[in-house]
Amino acid sequence: MASQNYKLFSDGACRGNPGSGGAGAVITDADESVVWEGREYLGHCTNNIAEYRALILGLKGALARGYMNLEVYMDSELLAKQINGSYRVKNENLQILMKEVRKLLASFDSVAVKHVPRLHNSHADRLANLAIDERI
Repeated sequence: MASQNYKLFSDGACRGNPGSGGAGAVITDADESVVWEGREYLGHCTNNIAEYRALILGLKGALARGYMNLEVYMDSELLAKQINGSYRVKNENLQILMKEVRKLLASFDSVAVKHVPRLHNSHADRLANLAIDERI
């Protein structure tokens, strides 16, 4: 079971930038069935920090369940390009989060990170906003 491929969808939400933030993540199996979902209220943060924190939430969720082959989907083009090495991470706060992301990514057998339109990330987006709604 752990050797099969899983899909992680992650999204951060921010009411204002900066503002109240939330993180949402969903993992599906090969049949597109949801096998895990998580959300976290982040407090006051920027939208980019929310995106990073959502990815970290999802990666930790996958590792905790032994899902070692992962395709990661996110609607943050910036984050996807930073992870894939097309863009440098200039912001100090994001550099700290990127170090954590890189450490987590190194724990997987295989990981591919892809940018998708927001339309294809609605479940994770809903969870991120729900995290904010539950705390306001």
